[in-house]
Amino acid sequence: MSGPSPSERLGLHRSLLTSQLLQASATVLAVAVTLLLGQIQNVTLFVAGAGIIFACAALVVLLPRDRMPSWILLVAPVVDVAAIGLMRDSAPVAGIGLLWAFPSMWIGSIFGVRGVVGVTAAVSAIIAYQAIDESQLVAASTFVLPFTLAALATMSHFAARRTRAQRALLEKQSAELRRSLEHARRQEDLVTEVLDAVDFGVIRITAEGEFAVSNEAHARLQARADPLGPSPAFSADGITPLDPIATPLARARAGEVFEGALVWYGMPGADRRALNVTARHLPSRDGRDGGSVVVSRDVTAEELALRAREDLVASVSHELRTPLTSIIGYLELALDDENLDTVTREQLEVAERNATRLRELVADILAMSAASRHGVGFALHPAPTDVAEIVESAVTSVAPRAAAHGIRIDASGVRSCPALVDAHRLRQVVDNLLTNAVKYNNRGGVVVVSVRREDDTVLITVADDGPGISPSEQGRIFERFFRADAVRNSSVHGSGLGLAISRDIVRAHGGDITMETEPGSGSVFTVRLPQREGTASWSSTS
Repeated sequence: MSGPSPSERLGLHRSLLTSQLLQASATVLAVAVTLLLGQIQNVTLFVAGAGIIFACAALVVLLPRDRMPSWILLVAPVVDVAAIGLMRDSAPVAGIGLLWAFPSMWIGSIFGVRGVVGVTAAVSAIIAYQAIDESQLVAASTFVLPFTLAALATMSHFAARRTRAQRALLEKQSAELRRSLEHARRQEDLVTEVLDAVDFGVIRITAEGEFAVSNEAHARLQARADPLGPSPAFSADGITPLDPIATPLARARAGEVFEGALVWYGMPGADRRALNVTARHLPSRDGRDGGSVVVSRDVTAEELALRAREDLVASVSHELRTPLTSIIGYLELALDDENLDTVTREQLEVAERNATRLRELVADILAMSAASRHGVGFALHPAPTDVAEIVESAVTSVAPRAAAHGIRIDASGVRSCPALVDAHRLRQVVDNLLTNAVKYNNRGGVVVVSVRREDDTVLITVADDGPGISPSEQGRIFERFFRADAVRNSSVHGSGLGLAISRDIVRAHGGDITMETEPGSGSVFTVRLPQREGTASWSSTS
């Protein structure tokens, strides 16, 4: 018999221990009954046999489970058979032979057919010897006992064999299940690694609307979208609020399927994120709903770029078409003059045709071109100039537009202030500030312009009493392509470049431009320029 494995050794020890304890308990009962009935003929043999049985049981109990010697499996039941024989010989009419059932069943279950034959032969020999030696009559049941023990041993053998076969089958199935589980875990780890490696969020939603699987990108996107907790959601235009039940995840949990849903997280003007979300149903299994998978992608940069391009194209288109329309209109008026000589009329007609063609070309080019990310390049050429003259010229230029909007311009605070500046670029700054003050002011409002000296600094101030700028947008007002959401969806055109370029020009002069505003109370833009210090030449491409 080959050495048992640790698990088999533990099982054999447990089985032997159970058999020995049951046998010892039955022996205690047999000893008590035999003493009570006074059927003991040889007390010495009886006590010796019972003592051997108790000693074997104690030995098995005290043996370490993991270091039980193999010989104890055979020695213990064989010793028990002999001990029971001693007890039966000292009390022949007490029925002590029934105790042979315990070692017989144990030997039959462990040693198989050889054990059944061996234990039957041993018991039969002991019974035969005792029958010949006894002087009294022998009961017929005495000769049936070996057969009964053989039957019990055989039944134990087949039961143990069936149990071992079932255990082997269970171990085989368990090993197969472990292999399948390990394969499934490897597949799950692989899928998890792949999902965590991509930069778009993936989340699986069960048919009951529970979140089952999500990757790291989904957690990152949600953290970016909701840095301070759940943020309000807005539709694709960035303005219309979404109800909680109308958000993409809520729609997906409700079983809805959609493609490329754009949602903005965060208040307008704040640091917000745009997510493109798609939800699709998973294949059903066994007729049950397989749930859905939701894929989300951060498209904030793309959406901001698209908005900047659209705003720039709309602004440039508007700004170029308006003067061209005016030029064409005046040319038509001039051509209506009947006193024009032939040469002048021909020249004006050429100008009109080319202006009309230019307007059409501008429209086509702007419609087909993409927004340039190279910005605006310019060079400064400072020269001694009276800043008041630049401001007054700009006020005169914007006055007709202001009058058309019912806005009054107050330039009474303009004072003569010579400085070393680039008159052309500074005029661009003042034009941007005045145009914004008129464009975004309320109808019937007032724009106050002033120029004054403060120490060695020239201050240009443009104030309006319009709607002002929200606190969330004030920090971004000088960013390129930034436009407040309040005006983005209005009819007022703008590219979001004017203030950014104006600040670059002012800083190129060694000065700065600041803003003070309160919602509902208007805005005040202040340009600070050094009176005598400037940069002889400066160029920037931004």
